[in-house]
Amino acid sequence: MNRRTAFLTTLAVTSALTLTACGSDQPDTSAKGGDKATGSTGRTPAPSTPASDDRPTVDLPSDLSYTFDWPKTGDKEKDAVLADSEQSIKAVDQAIVHQNPLDKAFLSYYEGEAAVQTEKFIQAYVDAKARVTGKYRYYNPTVQVRDSGSASLVYCEDQSKAFDMYLKDRKVNRTPVTANSYVLYTTQLRKNDEGVWVVTKLLSERGHDQCRP
Repeated sequence: MNRRTAFLTTLAVTSALTLTACGSDQPDTSAKGGDKATGSTGRTPAPSTPASDDRPTVDLPSDLSYTFDWPKTGDKEKDAVLADSEQSIKAVDQAIVHQNPLDKAFLSYYEGEAAVQTEKFIQAYVDAKARVTGKYRYYNPTVQVRDSGSASLVYCEDQSKAFDMYLKDRKVNRTPVTANSYVLYTTQLRKNDEGVWVVTKLLSERGHDQCRP
């Protein structure tokens, strides 16, 4: 079992989104050393991602970390898709940490079908009084940009060191690593009037051969 699946099963949207990770059952120091308060108040923040143009700042607690192993392509639009996708991923976790399904950063990066599904995903954490903690890694990106101002991005997520943490007692739900710890995501995006690549559709598949080590 993993952090995201348990919540999303109750929402019956597991085909579109996956709650964290099948993580390692070994102690994770990053999960132990984070903020002492629940939600977003009193947090010791990790270095925030600065806003560019009109993009919101994403500010996450120090017990969450992200590695994006997707180097620049050299193509301006493709690299912009990758950069905005990094922010959209972090924005969802910020909304979960803030316990706010209508968090400004999340709403800046998602719209349409993806926004509706992801809002339910965030609300599941709010209802459970839980949030994410640990380490995420993203890799094997394939990005395509079309002349119509639309794009697609396929990538993998390693959730083996990511977990759910319940806010009341800060108990971390550590789960074993399985094939389902590795998730393939397929996203569709469009470039909005502000020049931001926003996610319009999001699908996931756990245990995909493309993502497993």
